[in-house]
Amino acid sequence: MKLRKIVLLQDTKEQNEILAETFTKTEEYEVVAKSLNGEEVCDLVNEYCPDFLITELVLKGYDGLKVVEEVAKMKKGVKIIVLSALCSAEIIERALRLGADYFMAKPYNFNLLEERMSELLESEKEQVKPEGYVKRKSVSLEEKISKIFINVGIPPHIKGYSFLREGVVMAVKEPEIINNITKKLYPMIGKRYNTTASKVERAIRHAIEVAWNRGRIESINAILGVRAYVGGEKPTNGEFIALVADKMLLENS
Repeated sequence: MKLRKIVLLQDTKEQNEILAETFTKTEEYEVVAKSLNGEEVCDLVNEYCPDFLITELVLKGYDGLKVVEEVAKMKKGVKIIVLSALCSAEIIERALRLGADYFMAKPYNFNLLEERMSELLESEKEQVKPEGYVKRKSVSLEEKISKIFINVGIPPHIKGYSFLREGVVMAVKEPEIINNITKKLYPMIGKRYNTTASKVERAIRHAIEVAWNRGRIESINAILGVRAYVGGEKPTNGEFIALVADKMLLENS
């Protein structure tokens, strides 16, 4: 089996080594280069032609955003993942706009990271296209959901952000799960993030309350495509997940 090649750019040698060792254990990936210096990225990409670049934002030389920009300009087909503790809405939005394929906040769940990488590989598979065809950069489901959350005012650094996104992904893939949110959806998210269903429920509720307390009701209604809420009225966890999941399903239908 052909191993997928990875270049690592993290902020410490220890982080590079931990990631490299973990990827090696999967027997599906090969870390071909590690560095702490963003200025080396173009040379590393040219030398190794990796499938993935996994970069921090805090680096020597170039910062991570500059790394994303430069690698995206190279048009080498490298899938760029930002793995960083710096995760404000503005930074995530800018990274994705510059060319990042996915953004994951630290501390991260490795199994989830590997799953997202597999999804990126799957989305890149394409059939033979007519001559002159220009492939548009695919946008993952997670990116679409993240942009909605950022626009409605859910900050990415709170736990409920990741739990909510996972809940929407589950509801898109298995719509009937929304009818079993307490006994199925919360426990499944909790298992993935090594926490309890009750903590998942509370974190999601908090994330929704943060958005509503920021007073972006009109923005929320506009994004979801329905005038669902007015004034201080807030949706339940299940209602919000269902609304975002429905929007994703309609966009992909």
